[in-house]
Amino acid sequence: MLKVLVENAQKDNLSFDADGLILPLKDYAVESIETFSLDEIKNIRDTYTKEIFIKINKNLMNEDIEKVKSILLELEKLNITGIMFYDLAILQLKKELNLKLDLVWNQTHMVNNYKTCDYYYDKGVKYAYLGKEITLEEIIEIIKKSKITSIVEVISRPSVGFSKRKLVTNYYKDLEKKATSSLLVKEKVTGEFYDVVEDSNGTCFYLDKIVNGTSIIEELFEKDCRYIVLKEYGIDSFNELVTDTIHYIQGECKDNSYLEKYKKLGDSTNFFFKKTIYKVK
Repeated sequence: MLKVLVENAQKDNLSFDADGLILPLKDYAVESIETFSLDEIKNIRDTYTKEIFIKINKNLMNEDIEKVKSILLELEKLNITGIMFYDLAILQLKKELNLKLDLVWNQTHMVNNYKTCDYYYDKGVKYAYLGKEITLEEIIEIIKKSKITSIVEVISRPSVGFSKRKLVTNYYKDLEKKATSSLLVKEKVTGEFYDVVEDSNGTCFYLDKIVNGTSIIEELFEKDCRYIVLKEYGIDSFNELVTDTIHYIQGECKDNSYLEKYKKLGDSTNFFFKKTIYKVK
């Protein structure tokens, strides 16, 4: 059965009806609006019996390693479903510490083909969080041909880039203006707007529109995809969307009123039906 994972943007209003939660770890997660301390994760685990994935997806420095080791050992005790990792140090630490924790390959734009997914599967990685720049056809190819379990982000304001630099602070500093934590910018070539958000780890760029993947859920269900992700940032009545999506899947994705209702999210389908083609000038 296709499961719904949720990454909330408000820690005081978590979507407990979801099949699973994605909890970004404070100080060790990027491209997330909200993060959770280890103690907060433990408290959630005490009451939430469904699946929990922990996001640890920043580039780790040498000074981070010992702390991350202790965190992984604590998470091992909590029956966590999986650790979403970017830095390969996480994969190495799992081996060194002989952990039973399952891992999710979450290297953003690099998770884009079934052969590399199988490479990581053979290294002991159970899941892959597929890149947001590939088409539905390519997603289904990975689901069908790879041994890894695919996780597909279908409704969100997607993150499209990250920098460790404090770009918003530097921007306002150059203008000699008081800095804020975010900035709306327009990309000159495409005319798209991006929400630029800075935190202690760096600066993330979010597409300033909702990608509405409701139209692909039925096909993902039919192709035996195991997980889809809904991300709250910028979406009103989000918990209602989560509940409706679960009911839609439980009804085998045959309720057209669900698709009609969530046309209100907009008509952007990002790259689901549009290939990325690179041309040399």
